[in-house]
Amino acid sequence: MGKRKVPFENSEVYHVFNRGVDKRSIFEEEWDSHRFLKSMRLFNTKDPVGSIRNASTQVKAISYSGPAAVRDPLVEIIAYCLNPNHFHLLLRQVSDGGVSEYVKRLSGGYTRYFNDKYERSGVLFQGKFKAVHVGENDQLLYVSAYVNLNFRVHRYSGRTAGLVRSSWDEYRGSVREEFCQKEIILGQFRNVQEYKHFAEQSLKGMVERKQLEKDLFEES
Repeated sequence: MGKRKVPFENSEVYHVFNRGVDKRSIFEEEWDSHRFLKSMRLFNTKDPVGSIRNASTQVKAISYSGPAAVRDPLVEIIAYCLNPNHFHLLLRQVSDGGVSEYVKRLSGGYTRYFNDKYERSGVLFQGKFKAVHVGENDQLLYVSAYVNLNFRVHRYSGRTAGLVRSSWDEYRGSVREEFCQKEIILGQFRNVQEYKHFAEQSLKGMVERKQLEKDLFEES
C-alpha cells in the first residue's frame, strides 16, 4: 500500500471523509447512522476496545456525556456529518497515530456490523479514507460550516433525510448532548447566532460549488 499523501501530526486538524464503494448507501435505515454515531464515541480512546459486532444493546447504552468524558482520546471531534452514502469528519489528532487508528476502527467495525446485518460480504467503503490537512484558520472555519451543513449541500428530503446525522444541531444549541469540541470554532464568534449566520452564508457558495465534493473524493 502506498504512503498516504497527508501525514498526520498531533495538534493538527484534518477533514476526513469516505463514501460507500461504488457510491452505494452505507446507511439503509435510521438505526444504522445512529449506530455509527454511537461508535464514534466508543472507539475514541487509546484503550483497547472489544468488538461490538453483535452488541447493539451495548452501543445503545453509550451516553453522550460530553467530550470531556472521553478518556485518553485518539482525536478531538470538531464536527461531523453522516450522509446516506458518505461521511465527513473534522478531527484534531491528540494521540500519535490517532486519526488513522480512529478511522480504521470506525470503518472496520461498522463494515462488520453492516455486512452481518444485511447478509453481505466484502468492502463497504471506497478504499482508504481521504484526508485533507486544515492548516489555515479561514479554512478551518469554512470547513466546519461545510461539514456541519453538508447534508444541506445535497438537499436530502423525505426518508433519505432521516438517515442523516450532523453536528449542526449541537452547534446551534438545539440539542442537549455535547459530542464535539466546538470551542475552537464558536470561540471565534461573539455568539452562536453569529456563527450560524456565517455558516449559512457560506452554504450559498457551497451549493454553487457542489463539484467541490466530487473533486475531493477524486484527488485526495
